[in-house]
This record gives sequence, C-alpha cells and structure tokens, in this order.
Amino acid sequence: MTEPLFWLALSLFLVAVSLTAVVAVALPALQAIARAARSVEKLADTLSREFPPTLESIRLTGLEITELTEDVSEGVQSASQVVKQVDQGLDTAKQQAKKLQSTTGSILTGIHVAWKTFTRKTYPSELQRRDYHRLSGNSRNSHRFRERNMQRLERYSEVNFELEDEEREET
Repeated sequence: MTEPLFWLALSLFLVAVSLTAVVAVALPALQAIARAARSVEKLADTLSREFPPTLESIRLTGLEITELTEDVSEGVQSASQVVKQVDQGLDTAKQQAKKLQSTTGSILTGIHVAWKTFTRKTYPSELQRRDYHRLSGNSRNSHRFRERNMQRLERYSEVNFELEDEEREET
C-alpha cells in the first residue's frame, strides 16, 4: 500500500468519476440555461419589434389626451361665460321688472289719487288742513288751535241745526 502509483491511479480514477458525475448532473442544467437564453433572445426580439410602436402609440395617446383636456377646458370656460351672461341677463330682467312694477304701481296710485281729487268735494276746513302741512313748527301750533276751534264750532253748529230740525218736526 505504499505504492505511490497505485494511489495516483486511484486518485485519477476518482477524479474522473467525479468529473463524469458533475458533467452528468450539469448537462440538464446547461440545457435549461440554453433554453432560457433562447427565450430571453426571443423576448428581446419581440420587445425590440413591439416596444417602439407601443411607446409611440402611448406618446400619441398622451398628446391626444392633452388636446382633449384643452378642448374640454375651453368648452367649460365658454359655458361659464354663457352662464355669466345668462345670470347678468336675469339680473337685468329682475331690475327692469322691479322698475316696471314700481312705475306701474306709482302710475296707478297717481291715477287713483287724481280721480279721487277730481271727484271729491272740497270744504273750506279741508283747504285749511292742507295748508297746515306747509307751515313751520310755531305756525302749526297756532294753526292747530284755530283748527280745533273751527271743528268745535262746526260740531256745535251741526248739533244746533239738528236740534232745531227736531224741534221743527215736533211742532
């Protein structure tokens, strides 16, 4: 057992067996790696053919979306302006309706007052009352005093006339 040659041959035999086992095990792994490399190559070819048009189409879609967004924002601004114009028109119509209502009411009131004034009989005491509103504060007080006295006289004379009329009827 001390023969070095024997040990050398045994060592070489074991190395050869080990290498055979490694090659036998590595062969299917190398085949799988080769298949994966072919798949990666096919994928790279497909991507090199399909990716640029897809990117171009995505870029064009982005541009179209930008254009559509601008169109929509212009439409919204246009609609906003139309709404503002309609709102201003409604405000103007409301103001004109209020003016018309006020003017119509004033005209009808004026006609009504004119008609009453035209058809009303005026009495001297009423004429004095009209002048009363045009007087100053001190003149009003003296005017009130005169007016009360005139009203008392009118009432007294009316009562006296009624009493005289009743007396005449009794006789």
